[in-house]
This record gives sequence, structure tokens and C-alpha cells, in this order.
Amino acid sequence: MKHGLPFSITTLFVLSCALAVLICTTEAAIELPSNETIPAVIMFGDSIVDTGNNNDLMSLTKCNFPPYGREFKGGIPTGRFSNGKVPSDFLVEELGIKELLPAFRDPTLQPKDLLTGVSFASGGAGYDPLTSNMALQDFQQYRRKLEGIVGEERTNFILAKSLTFLVASSNDIGNTYFTTGIRKLQYDVPSYTDLLVNLASNFVKELYGMGSRRIGVLGAPPVGCVPSVRTLVGGLGKECAEEPNQAAKMFNAKLAAELRRLSNNLPHARVVYIDVYSPLLDLIKNSNKYGFEIADRGCCGTGTVELSILCSQLDPHTCKDDSKYVFFDSYHPTEKAYKTLANQLLGKYVNSLL
Repeated sequence: MKHGLPFSITTLFVLSCALAVLICTTEAAIELPSNETIPAVIMFGDSIVDTGNNNDLMSLTKCNFPPYGREFKGGIPTGRFSNGKVPSDFLVEELGIKELLPAFRDPTLQPKDLLTGVSFASGGAGYDPLTSNMALQDFQQYRRKLEGIVGEERTNFILAKSLTFLVASSNDIGNTYFTTGIRKLQYDVPSYTDLLVNLASNFVKELYGMGSRRIGVLGAPPVGCVPSVRTLVGGLGKECAEEPNQAAKMFNAKLAAELRRLSNNLPHARVVYIDVYSPLLDLIKNSNKYGFEIADRGCCGTGTVELSILCSQLDPHTCKDDSKYVFFDSYHPTEKAYKTLANQLLGKYVNSLL
């Protein structure tokens, strides 16, 4: 056995981990085919699915302070960019795997947590290296740790049967291209979306090379409709900014075609494009239908530009009832909105990944 542990001790450790996983498993809301199993969820991406990786990184994109997390267990800010849970958590909960998806860089992470998946996502991340690199090196480290616990064969099984999600591009399009304009000097929108699709394709192939076989890739959201982009780019009326939304739709069309190509050409792989643009736009445009009252600004502060360190519990403008809001800060949805979206997407796409 690896690491020189006696067989009996290693076996006992693996069985203990497996038992712990069974005890902690929650009741699944999504019914899977009888011959299918999903042992874990592996999450890559940006702040939408970050469950705390940014807490200990050199980054200004942090949220491990109030009022973030005020609806979380005990009102503790955990590094989730919301008032409570984020989509990563709802996915594992709905699949009956566990209640929360922990951050890989969480210092309290236990070996048993690795068996059922972690989040490698980090606030501010994107496909574009000028945005922020995503965590393939952390994934390699995760794989090595998993092999040390259950061996290579079981690790290959877990990675092949797990659902791996990739959630990125909103920072690339909304911030790197439109808000800061860094990439506008080099690319027009068609060529920049080509670049992003190429980078996304390469990332998927890297994941495949390390053992992932069920890969869901979320398209870009209607980034022109988030409150901060409305404020900065949406003109005097602060309407949804059309240019970022058009860029997102162009990227999504190209990404969907490329993912179909990869799914057809990577043996034993399911690579699925997940449309988040349409359901989020509907949630924003028809918020009353989903039980919300306010969709054009966030709960935190004035709701127009407050984000990360600008979002303070001391701001007298911060709302008292965030259940009325689609957005918690000027960029990230509330727990209620995240849950609405996660349930829709999982119900629609999970079977296509199996």
C-alpha cells in the first residue's frame, strides 16, 4: 500500500472514511437512474461557486467578513459571496452527497471530505490569464491526496463518476474586457470570445487528462444586467448594458459548439454546455414570478457598486430583508436566488452528464 502503511491500518482508514461519508449523506432531491452513482462534485470557477478558497490568498476579492454570510449557519462569514449558501452547496445537497461543498484550501478540511468533492473556485477567477488563473495545480494536489487515501484505482473511479463543473467567463467579459478595458486594446469582441473559448476548451482537456469524464461547463451569465455593470456601463437609466450581454451570448454560442465537439471526440466523456444566461435573465426580468421584489440593485449598501471590501455591515443603506432581492451585493445573487437557479439547472442537465 502507498506511504508504507500496514494493510490493516490503511483498510481501516478507508472504511472509516466511507462510513463517515454514508452517515453524513443527505437525502437526495434529484433521483438518479438506478445503475448510476455520483460519488463527488468537483467545482472550478469564480466567486459564484467559491466556498472560501480566497480567504487565505493574496487577493482583494474577499468576503470573509459581515454582512456576507449573515444567513449562513450562525451568521458566520465563510468566504461565500452571498448572504448564505452558494450553488456549490445546493448542488451537493440536491444530489444527496453532503450538505456543503468545502473549499479545497480550507485549513479545517478533513481527508474524508476529499472523497465526496471540494471546490477549487476562487473569487475573481476566469479563463483569461489577465483575469486570474484557475486552480489546475490544486486539482493535481487533490488527486495525489485522494490516491494516498484510497489508491489509484478508486481515485480513477471517483474522478470518472464525479460531476465536475466549470463556472467562469463573467469576470473575463464583465471586468477584464468591458469595465477595465484591458483587453480592448488587443481584441474586438469576436476575437476575444474566440480566445476565451479556446482557453475554456484547453481547460476541459486538462481536466479530462487528469481523469474527469462528466464535465458540465456553464456559459456566461447576462453580465450586463448585474447591478455594478448597470451602474458603470448601463448609462443614466442604469438599464442592462447591451454590449456585455451581446458578448456573453456570442461567447455562449461558440462555447456550446466547442463543447459538443469535445464531447464527441473525447472517449467515454460527457462534456455538456449549461445555459445559465436564459434562466438568470428571466429571474432578473421577471423577478416577481420567483418571489423577489428588487432585481436592479443589491441588498448591500446602495446596491449599485458595493462589492467585496466595499460591502460593509456598517453601511446604513444595507437592506434588512435580503429575501426580497435577487442580488446580495452589486455582483452576486442572494442565497434564495442561487437556490432557485441551482435547482433549475440541476433538474435540467444532470441526466445529460451521466
